[in-house]
Amino acid sequence: MMAFGTALFAAAPCARAQERVIELLADRDSRYKMSGLRTPEITVKAGEAVLLRVTARRGKTWNRDGSIHGFSLLLAKDRTKVEGWSLLFRPGTEEFHLVAPSEPGDYIVVCTVICSEDHEGMNMKFTVLP
Repeated sequence: MMAFGTALFAAAPCARAQERVIELLADRDSRYKMSGLRTPEITVKAGEAVLLRVTARRGKTWNRDGSIHGFSLLLAKDRTKVEGWSLLFRPGTEEFHLVAPSEPGDYIVVCTVICSEDHEGMNMKFTVLP
């Protein structure tokens, strides 16, 4: 499932107040970036409600549908996609209401839009704690 903007697993109104906000930059140099971190990495608790706030800046190329970067969460051990975590980003800032995977472990995030010749390097670590 692909999504733009505020989509996917919308939390109940009272639960949204308890969402953890994670700010992410999908930059024009085909890199994910997080303020204060040299190497971006997301760590969440299993089943945690998350508000992923993404600012996307256009690289050299983009999809015909207008998306400029993608975000797909994969289980690290076998690279299977995590349902509900396949996102497409348009230029600007968007918010996604999500629920962290219930299975603790190591995951990776990969870009799913060929955004430049450096696209293959657009990935980051994602850890789910018990």
